[in-house]
Amino acid sequence: MDREYGPPGPPGPEAGAKYEYVVPPAAAPGAAPTELRRRADLPVPVPEPPRSRSRGRGVISLAVLAFCCAMLGSFLTLALAPDIFRAYRTGNASGGNQVIIRQTPAGSGAAALPEGESPIVAVAESVGETVVGIANFQHLRSWFGDGELTEVSSGSGFIIDADNGYIVTNNHVVENAEDLIISLADGRDVQGVVLGGDARTDLAVVKIEESEGLRAATLGDSGGLRVGQYVVAIGNPGGAEFARTVTWGIISATDRFLMLEGEASFKLIQTDAAINPGNSGGPLVNFAGQVIGINSAKNQAFGYEGMGFAIPISDALPVITQLLEDGRVRHPALEIQIDERYNEAYASYKGWPEGCYVAAVVPRGGADRAGIREGDIITAINGEKVENSLKLTHRLFAQKPGDRVEVEFYRAGRTRTTTVELGEIVDDG
Repeated sequence: MDREYGPPGPPGPEAGAKYEYVVPPAAAPGAAPTELRRRADLPVPVPEPPRSRSRGRGVISLAVLAFCCAMLGSFLTLALAPDIFRAYRTGNASGGNQVIIRQTPAGSGAAALPEGESPIVAVAESVGETVVGIANFQHLRSWFGDGELTEVSSGSGFIIDADNGYIVTNNHVVENAEDLIISLADGRDVQGVVLGGDARTDLAVVKIEESEGLRAATLGDSGGLRVGQYVVAIGNPGGAEFARTVTWGIISATDRFLMLEGEASFKLIQTDAAINPGNSGGPLVNFAGQVIGINSAKNQAFGYEGMGFAIPISDALPVITQLLEDGRVRHPALEIQIDERYNEAYASYKGWPEGCYVAAVVPRGGADRAGIREGDIITAINGEKVENSLKLTHRLFAQKPGDRVEVEFYRAGRTRTTTVELGEIVDDG
């Protein structure tokens, strides 16, 4: 039976706000050729020659050699293990391809300063060399066919693993790229390859082969951030001309949920540090020189200033690890459809609790098997309240497909609880 469902309540205080990714737009049609950057010719890495697979001359010689190598390897492992485990930071592996992100030892990423000098100086010097520029090249197509590869947008990124040449950035910075040019702090322009990107979380990982002389940023913990804490943003606003620009400010809030192109999975960090087009993918850093966020968006509506947003690094790490391991991210789903018109005002009018109004249930999906029905109002996941679909998405973000979660929902004047096995979001196409 269809439930009565009235018009939505009054818009919230942020109605009309325009949140946009901070990446320079593509060149306007008819722009002068001098405004477009052409792809520079870069040396193509020479592939390694195939290894010989010839057999050994004798089974006995091979066995003796293997035994000696095994004994030598065991002694070296015992001798070097303490140093190795201190210098490496392990990602959260979820599949067979376990990835280890090679990080500097835990601690401060900034050097000591002379007395009285701003700590921003040390942060800029230590973290600045880990920040890269990313130029997205695509063919500008027209009625006359494909043109030459041309830079259509640019952004920022930062090195998380110097040995392997891994770089973290936003997905919208590298999306649809046919060629990527990475500008390093030492002046080199090198070829980049996207290892994996995820539009839902707006994260991507890029790899470069020329890893000599690279330095990785030190990753911090965004779980304990406090409003008012000083932070520094580093990136390339406007492209290479303003590479590694440093701005600073405070954390304005730690729990902002925004709708960016219809997707939001993170509880974003809000900051008043200046973030401009080209800053996307660059690091947000604390005064200890540790990356605590990835700059992603700003409020560009008329009359708004000092409202930039960053993805918390602790939330981003599981996604980054999945991208390194599998090249993609698996997102969990309750397998229901939410009616976004249900809001606080309407809930109050009906005497119902805040939550997510279930407009439809996927037949034989996890929610359906657990007894959730159309018209139910989901109010909590694993004991944590969910007042709207953005917060529901964030609660589920910590899970993975196949996990079981406790779902609290309201039906016919009663609050009930059930356990749902999560499915997986499958994008159309």
